Amino acid sequence: MASLFTTLPSLCSSFNHSPSLAITSPLIRPTFKDTSSSRFSLKFSKISPLSPVIRAQSAPTEDFPDAKFYKVEAIIRAWRVPKVSLALLRMGIRGVTVSDVKGFGSQGGMKERHAGSEFGEDMFVSKVKMEIVVCKDQVEAVIEKIIEEARTSQIGDGKIFVIPVADIIRVRTGERGEKAERMSGGRFDMSSSEA
Repeated sequence: MASLFTTLPSLCSSFNHSPSLAITSPLIRPTFKDTSSSRFSLKFSKISPLSPVIRAQSAPTEDFPDAKFYKVEAIIRAWRVPKVSLALLRMGIRGVTVSDVKGFGSQGGMKERHAGSEFGEDMFVSKVKMEIVVCKDQVEAVIEKIIEEARTSQIGDGKIFVIPVADIIRVRTGERGEKAERMSGGRFDMSSSEA
């Protein structure tokens, strides 16, 4: 079996040069079935990406400072925003604020190169900050969904902050608290229609 895996790269590269068959996707895995000592058949099967499933460390909401509402701030890669916002919409989160931000962390900043020298007036990386205000019982679900959709398993995936919110006021009507937080078609309406 070890010899099969050592010859796999050369076998795949020979298929890539064939006009009738090309292996280009990292989501396609060739599977070999030994039919005799000198022949084998090649079958392609679709697989999921090989990155491990990692969950956020559990921080029960009872450990949060006492508040009815929390603002979840997620600083993520800009190209992951559509996936995250669509997933939040599907779970009934209707209110999201998005801002372009710059900063640096583990990923560091990028320097510009010119004539062999590195220059960089600012060492900041462009990201997007998503802000979502939710009830206490929705915080963990929102955090898990953001992690699930924004993770690439590479440095620079971002950070999530959870901040207690004292009150919510809807400007149009003057409603406060839970009435101001709820939006028609949102998570509250979805859960009450299921019951």
